[in-house]
Amino acid sequence: MRYRERPKQSLRSATDECARVIWVMAALPLLLLVMGQPVFIVLLASAACALLWMLPIPPVAAHQILFGSLDTFALLAVPFFIFAGGIMGQGGLSKRLVNWVLAFVGNLRGSLALTSVGTCTVFGAVSGSSPATVAAIGGVLYQPLREAGYPRGFSGGLLASSGAIASIIPPSIAMILYGYAADQSVSDLFIAGIVPGILLGLALTLYIALQAMRWHLEEGGRFAWAVVWRTTIDGMWALGMPAIVLGGIYGGVFSPTEAAGIACAYAIFVTMGVYRELNWKGLWQVAIQSTQLTAQIMVIVAAAGLFSYILTVQGVPQSLTRTIGGLELSPWVLLLLLNVVLVMVGCLLDPASAILVLTPLLLPLITAAGIDPIHFGIIMTVNLSIGMFTPPFGLNLFISQALFDIDLIELYRGVLPFIVISLAVLGLITYLPLLSLALLR
Repeated sequence: MRYRERPKQSLRSATDECARVIWVMAALPLLLLVMGQPVFIVLLASAACALLWMLPIPPVAAHQILFGSLDTFALLAVPFFIFAGGIMGQGGLSKRLVNWVLAFVGNLRGSLALTSVGTCTVFGAVSGSSPATVAAIGGVLYQPLREAGYPRGFSGGLLASSGAIASIIPPSIAMILYGYAADQSVSDLFIAGIVPGILLGLALTLYIALQAMRWHLEEGGRFAWAVVWRTTIDGMWALGMPAIVLGGIYGGVFSPTEAAGIACAYAIFVTMGVYRELNWKGLWQVAIQSTQLTAQIMVIVAAAGLFSYILTVQGVPQSLTRTIGGLELSPWVLLLLLNVVLVMVGCLLDPASAILVLTPLLLPLITAAGIDPIHFGIIMTVNLSIGMFTPPFGLNLFISQALFDIDLIELYRGVLPFIVISLAVLGLITYLPLLSLALLR
């Protein structure tokens, strides 16, 4: 059927149509989310309604936009890092990382809890995935934490919140997606995330040390260089992965996407050829799981691309910029407002969906306010990472409940102190840009 152009509209009718599109793109997604529909269905259904009934754009354009959203080299890093993280979790690398960190802090009060934070930081430096980190490290450390006398809620809350560091410490899947959506350098985002990720880990460590003194925990033995040496030799191949991946990226040897492919090859070689804890059947299962998770992310990327395209065509980002600009908010007030919005969104949506939908809307705002896009990328990533373990719908909470069999209300209580600490760190990251930008400069 031949597509017929619509007659030219008056300014008022065009404005009314734009308003209708905005209502469809706001009210319908909210209704579908309340009904419990998957995020990609929410985005596709809303975009399809606007495209078919309200916009003078041929429907065939939807196919081109959907597939065009996936046609970018940077997105190749996502399945590679997911696959590498799965291999690490199944092939014994996570267990060796735990033993290595525990050798350094085993003589301290709260050593197991401190090990959780340290291992999640190291594991996140390769996997880039918060849920994968919770599953891999939590499966090794939850029972030892309980046997050492830690409360159930605290143990689950600790692992759920520590896993969020993986979204901040590079390489981060969330940063890759933000770099794609905002057209920013992924390598610069990785460098900018180093100090904020370490700062969050140190804040959690301080809280754990204070709680361990309060509970009079006496776990762990004496520090011994022999133990450190033994665990270092045993985990040398596991420790080599973050060194190769991050060293290669920051040394300019290869790009983040190439580093992700090298991480997969290295993980397969170590787990199957050196440690021999993963066979071909196990590798096949990891590949299936990684493929399923990659498909979940990529279908959201495609749907969000179509959704963002329609918003952009209708001038929604520009209208939003003009509206908020008319309020004459100072940059620090604007950042405070955006932090509140992003934390609320992070409670409801996974980071991939939130980044891909919100970045095209918010980027003009922060650019007009003179805020560095790299700095804002770190702010957004930290916000959405906190949302991963914020009640009621944080993804890490559901993963922790399923893995550790904890009552959800008890888990909510256990995670609250970690939310408060993370929000305090977020405030520092937001209003001290040098924490993110110093290494770049």
